[in-house]
Amino acid sequence: MKNYLMGYMVTAALLTTINTACKKTSTVDATTGTTIGAGVPDVYKKIYGATSIYIDGSYVVIKATSLPDHKSPYYQGTQWASTKYEVYNGTNTLWNQNPNTITESDCTYRIPLNPTVATTHASTPLGPMGVALNGVPIFNQYAAMGAALTNEINSFDQYDGHPQQQGMYHYHAEPYYLTTNKGKDALLGFLLDGFPVYGPTENGKTISNSDLDVYHGHFGVTADYPNGIYHYHVTTAAPYINGNGFYGTAGTVSQ
Repeated sequence: MKNYLMGYMVTAALLTTINTACKKTSTVDATTGTTIGAGVPDVYKKIYGATSIYIDGSYVVIKATSLPDHKSPYYQGTQWASTKYEVYNGTNTLWNQNPNTITESDCTYRIPLNPTVATTHASTPLGPMGVALNGVPIFNQYAAMGAALTNEINSFDQYDGHPQQQGMYHYHAEPYYLTTNKGKDALLGFLLDGFPVYGPTENGKTISNSDLDVYHGHFGVTADYPNGIYHYHVTTAAPYINGNGFYGTAGTVSQ
């Protein structure tokens, strides 16, 4: 009996130690409520719309609900309408609200911690190809069935996003809420290959497609990467965020 009790006490003490150690490996951001695991690079802590961010092997894992933190006409009729609904007040005279409404769409992004250029550049998917700082998914330059955004762009709200048929709100182009609040040259998010996305200006210059390669990016120094890194830019013309596929080897996203 004595040996049994001793073994029980040792096991209990060990479990307490493990639990205490686990608690110390993550923190909760007091401002955003995001749970941040040990070893997460500071640049990823800028994703304030995530519910949690942690390291899993060679990946940064980001969990987010996809709900935009800004108002939208697409919040009409939802449980968040009392605080988040806002009538369209943008500048597009062809604005035409689509029939969808915003729903919570949980996404888990597994992004390479150390992004590398791909040997074969994979096409970006229809659906989330990255995540913005506010946890909203980033989509590519195509509408459903790979169609051009020519008509669909008229359903983008005043912050340049809209929900798809299942209610997942997303951006295909410049997220105006972020560039207004963070700056036109600011980090806006990451694509699944781990390379960052920046706003439409750099060193005081407005970036155009001619400044970028076929993947819609280039190598250079940024405020977050003083040693330089390949990065994407949003521009006012198609393909807006990404061109002919991922520059790097992409991770995954699950819903």
